[in-house]
Amino acid sequence: MRLGRISKAVGVAAAAALALSACAGNSGGTTPSSATAGKQGGSATVVEVNAFNTFNPNTADGNTDINSKISYATHSGFYYIDNQLNVVRNEKFGKMEKTSDDPLTIKYTVNEGVKWSDGTPVTAADLLLQWAAFSGYYDDADSEAKTGTQYFSYAGDPTGLKLTDFPELGDDNRSMTIKYSKPFADWETVLGGPGIDIAAHVLAKKAGLSDAKALVDYLKEKPKGDPKAPKPADEKLKAMADLWNTGFDTKTLPSDPSLFLSNGPYIVKSVTQDQSLTMVRNKDYNWGPEASLDEITVRYIGSAPAQVQALKNGEADIIAPQASADTIEQLKALESQGVTVEQGNQLSYDHIDLNYSGPFAEKSVREAFMKTVPRKDIVDKIVKKLDPEAKPLDSQLFVPAQAAYAESAKNNGSSAYQDVDIDGAKALLAGKTPEVRIMYNKDNPNRVDAFSLIRESATKAGFKIVDGGLGASDWGKALGDGSYDATIFGWTNPGVGVSGVPQIFRSGNGSNFNQFADPEADKLMDELIVTTDRSKQDELTTQIDKKIWESAYGLPLFQSVGVDAYSDRITGVKFMPNQTGVWWNFWEWAEK
Repeated sequence: MRLGRISKAVGVAAAAALALSACAGNSGGTTPSSATAGKQGGSATVVEVNAFNTFNPNTADGNTDINSKISYATHSGFYYIDNQLNVVRNEKFGKMEKTSDDPLTIKYTVNEGVKWSDGTPVTAADLLLQWAAFSGYYDDADSEAKTGTQYFSYAGDPTGLKLTDFPELGDDNRSMTIKYSKPFADWETVLGGPGIDIAAHVLAKKAGLSDAKALVDYLKEKPKGDPKAPKPADEKLKAMADLWNTGFDTKTLPSDPSLFLSNGPYIVKSVTQDQSLTMVRNKDYNWGPEASLDEITVRYIGSAPAQVQALKNGEADIIAPQASADTIEQLKALESQGVTVEQGNQLSYDHIDLNYSGPFAEKSVREAFMKTVPRKDIVDKIVKKLDPEAKPLDSQLFVPAQAAYAESAKNNGSSAYQDVDIDGAKALLAGKTPEVRIMYNKDNPNRVDAFSLIRESATKAGFKIVDGGLGASDWGKALGDGSYDATIFGWTNPGVGVSGVPQIFRSGNGSNFNQFADPEADKLMDELIVTTDRSKQDELTTQIDKKIWESAYGLPLFQSVGVDAYSDRITGVKFMPNQTGVWWNFWEWAEK
């Protein structure tokens, strides 16, 4: 499935997807028509909480909400997800066909005429590169033995694609067929969409290969990695993977245009570090929903009141703040000025995760810290005015709207952390006064509030709390780097599929930032991804949820409330609960 994203708006950044598969089903669809309610041309300014920092949103470091939204507007693929959480096929881009159930076989074919913004056709080589990066096919790393090499730092879960052998490429150079050794629940969303982000011909040349065909030939000749028999790192593949991992990271517009190629409706025109990004319409694009606006500018503003002010002043047309208690009141006051406000629960949640190292290497210290986290106070301060029914979230894998939530919350062990228990924490610490560095997005007011409340409470039990807050464009990259002991951020879900569970919680995965490891949980996750029955998926996910709580992983805080607002200058904006937010139908945005 398309990865979940770290939602910096939600906490630290916008990252990955969780198991919210019970919320929606995958269904077919047809390519939608372009916007008709407004005129062609014009511009809009959109405000986002987080700051852009890479043109590759699929890496563990780059997997944040803002990066994925820019990628979504500038790249195209075989499908996208609509705001009813349906998988909608884009057959103007190409066809994705299930040609066999046993073995599960999927054929991808890119249509003629689909091309990158430098004029190079999108081909099977681009699909193969995505498969190589997402599958971990060449990895032979053994994290326990600390041997071998992990090449591509993929943010998602590679387990499903690891069920495939090397793909078969068509003679037309536009098709690729993959066969799975077992059923795979998320086959429809694991590859090829919503966008093909990285061009094979660019990566090939930068890695010292002549062209995309040379890249295909090279990958074809290289054997599958085997962690039980690791080999010295392949220098050429390592160079290729390193470029994929970090070569597209930037906070400004690269002087080399090949580093920000588009194959979608828009092309990035300019980037002002930590302030804004501007995209212009790709006039060659006709292989999907065609955009109405000629230009979209994205501004980064972490503060919800500042976003509201920008909307009020006409400096923004669309905002989607991480809403605080007063945001709705401020926005409602603008309705008389033609502002439309939309609100709903998001498929995302804020949480605090504890590393399994340093002061938290001992489970008892993790448990002690968790007993100090004032979850009810955090909910009261941050979301209660937005949602009077809001309560602390008692599952790592479900949200209250899901049928399985109540049963999982009842039995997973979350009841031990319903209320702050300073005496219980002190008893577990037995006189110790651990120093804990907490990392969060200091430009996000909600994260600042959560940190302040946690620091005040944890200090009462004897913890020494160090403020490790980072700026909006830096915190996501710091995840998993060992510079902190606990972190406050958010995960947001695409709303389809189950691969978001192992993406975050499976041993050794790139988005498993705190190094949680449970062999039994890994087995359950391996079973989950090959299970297509929804009720069985819920049963397995419930078991995994309990394992996570038993390990003293950290605490979910609350499900996020989504708030969008837009001026009457723009039409076509529609609420979306998943990680894509209002961007899901950006092609329908138009000036009135």
